[in-house]
Amino acid sequence: MTMPTLKPLLLASALAVAALPGAAFAQAAWPAAKPITLIVPYSAGGSVDFNARLIATKLGERLRQSVLIENVTGAGGAIGVAKAANAAPDGYTLVAGPDSAIAIGKLINPAAFKFDPLKDLAPVGMLNTAPMVLVARPGLPAQSYADFVKLAKAAPGKYNYATSGVGTVLQLAMELLKERSGIFVTHVPYRGGAQIATDVIGNQIDLAMLVSTSAIPHVNGNRLKALGVTGSKRLDALPNVPAFDEMPGLKGYSMLSWTGIFAPAATPPAIVARLNQELNAVLKDPEVRAKLQEQGALPGSGSAEELGKFVQAEYARNQKIVQAANIKE
Repeated sequence: MTMPTLKPLLLASALAVAALPGAAFAQAAWPAAKPITLIVPYSAGGSVDFNARLIATKLGERLRQSVLIENVTGAGGAIGVAKAANAAPDGYTLVAGPDSAIAIGKLINPAAFKFDPLKDLAPVGMLNTAPMVLVARPGLPAQSYADFVKLAKAAPGKYNYATSGVGTVLQLAMELLKERSGIFVTHVPYRGGAQIATDVIGNQIDLAMLVSTSAIPHVNGNRLKALGVTGSKRLDALPNVPAFDEMPGLKGYSMLSWTGIFAPAATPPAIVARLNQELNAVLKDPEVRAKLQEQGALPGSGSAEELGKFVQAEYARNQKIVQAANIKE
């Protein structure tokens, strides 16, 4: 082929490549351009931060690109999640979105949660779930949840329960129990959970709804009584503590604390699919699974679509609980 003939062909090829959509280049190159930021909407050191850092390292190894944690605190997680929702939808910004910030906060405090979690975020995959445990003070004259229901019905308003704050999944779990059981128990919100176990152990608070990792050591150390587990099955670490789902009148009861990974809503589907694939691979890693379980968490799994449907169901159920209990910030 002569040079005059070759030049038009080269030119035509170059023009054809240049005409390809920019998104095709971005997806082909991703994530080579720069590190990925995984926003944690809480301060460093908590369970969401720990679990996010755990998967960030492994995810970075699989993507051959750094995944950097950025702690963006404030407004119960609203500021961090909003930053992710408003970020460029290019696959370089993700958020570890916990239940309270994704499926509760806007129902309690819409002024702070200006984003729409069902429209402004693209689900990537579930990071982890964790059941909660209802615990009682040592001196409470109840050895089971059924015993406590009898006490509460005999003296409405006499007993109280603590959680780490208004609008947390811990409060909603207890409010749903109250509704299903027909009892009135007063909520005592704390600013964080560190002091709660101490006060229940000291018989200053009757009950507390705790995440499993906080409850297990105290229950196994006989410092607190466990009345039930909020998941649909018993915990391996507390085999003698029934799930509420097993109890008469509470069939179908199941509430979990959870954290999902999300991207801005318009993130290209191919990038979301790749992230989901790699996240699922990371969550099958024995080291990752063991460390999550040490935190009282169960490794997540499944598709981005499954997470999306789960969040919609959580939001709808929580909306009913918030309205029925008149929960306000």
